[in-house]
Formats: sequence, C-alpha cells, structure tokens
Amino acid sequence: MTPMKTLRKERGYSQIKMQMLTGIDQSDYSKIETGKRNMTFDQCRRIAQVLETSMDYLAGLTDDPTPYPPKK
Repeated sequence: MTPMKTLRKERGYSQIKMQMLTGIDQSDYSKIETGKRNMTFDQCRRIAQVLETSMDYLAGLTDDPTPYPPKK
C-alpha cells in the first residue's frame, strides 16, 4: 500500500471523499495514488492539507508524515 493510500485509509476517507475534499476527480486521484499519473504542485498541496501531512512526504523525500507548522 502506498503512503498516500495508507494515510487516506487511516483517516477513514474513500477516494470519493478525497474528491469532495480536494476537488480532484476521483479517477485522477486513483491514478495519482497508484502512481499511474503524476500530481501537479497544486494537487500535491491540496492532498497534503487534507491528509494532514507534508508535500515532501507525498513526494517521497521524507519518511516522516508529520506536517510542517502552519504559516502565521
């Protein structure tokens, strides 16, 4: 299971719920989650916000899913 799918499942979200929360079409989200499609910067940002993680984690640059502190 991919880290993105793991986080989604941990939060109890379906791909349809992710569509509602991110505005990313469910079929596009599914392709992103399985690695069949790359996500845009904006899609990565929206997914990271909804899954409460960092964009670096989604990009595979870190193993720590902890989000960065929000901007003041």
